[in-house]
Amino acid sequence: DVQLVESGGGLVQAGGSLRLSCAASGFTSDDYAIGWFRQAPGKEREGVSCITSPDGDTYYIDFVKGRFTVSSDYAKNTVYLEMNSLKPEDTAVYYCVALPGRHYCSAYVWYRPVKEYEYDYWGQGTQVTVSS
Repeated sequence: DVQLVESGGGLVQAGGSLRLSCAASGFTSDDYAIGWFRQAPGKEREGVSCITSPDGDTYYIDFVKGRFTVSSDYAKNTVYLEMNSLKPEDTAVYYCVALPGRHYCSAYVWYRPVKEYEYDYWGQGTQVTVSS
């Protein structure tokens, strides 16, 4: 079964940086997509970014474009989300979400909040807190 473990969250001042990691295991092939989602206090979960294997297709929501960078170390089955110029509005629990198989980032829902049941494989989440 697919398992995802996030790490790298923490407390940072506005304008600072953090790098989140999502270590994946249990894939039966090199074809998969990893999405990053977040849930701020009192809000629903929303998509943030995505990367696919092996094509390296990427996607970012407008609010994080130019500040966040998603990358992947395929040998380690680990996906990273480098977050720069962090804002207090980025405060949330960040989750990685896996789609096993051949997918483009368009397979995720970006235009509305999502519910946990919409995807089968979620990590446990990592807290990111940005102070002003």
